[in-house]
Amino acid sequence: MGMNTLSLSFSRLRELGLAEKTWFNAVWFQSTWFLCVLGRDALLPFTLGMLTLHFVLVDSARDEARRLLPLISVGIGVDTLLSVVGIFNFGPVLIPLWLMALWVAFAASLTRALAVFGRSRILAALVGGIGVPFNYAVGAKMGAVSLPVDPFVTAGVLIGIWALLLPALYQIAKPASPLEIP
Repeated sequence: MGMNTLSLSFSRLRELGLAEKTWFNAVWFQSTWFLCVLGRDALLPFTLGMLTLHFVLVDSARDEARRLLPLISVGIGVDTLLSVVGIFNFGPVLIPLWLMALWVAFAASLTRALAVFGRSRILAALVGGIGVPFNYAVGAKMGAVSLPVDPFVTAGVLIGIWALLLPALYQIAKPASPLEIP
């Protein structure tokens, strides 16, 4: 397949608007989650392929990267802090590459497949406080992370952080209103 044919194929895929379709983004995110959590570093090339697919399918990869960067930065920062204080243990690294990749996928899904949870701050706080700590627990059961602190302390910390963090991430993800110039 030549470069022109490949470019034309990507253009046609982009025209379908798959990246913006909730069902497609949900399948893409869940597939990426499994690659990250089950495959970790061993499947990182496939994870990077999934992330590349997302950026190929959006209208502007540059605009998408700019939009996602604040969310990714906050997420990686929080997980790194939780690793530093000992809530998470990823072995020889503070935060593995596969988890950073997972933050890219999560950020890309926040206003797409996961947008329904951001319609209400209360719903976002509930989902953040219950759902996200549950995901970390599942990741721990799958061997992706060790949770060395007392389970009740870990749960309390993650519930508290995520009940505040998920609503904040939805706020960060909202498009900025253009400045009104008189």
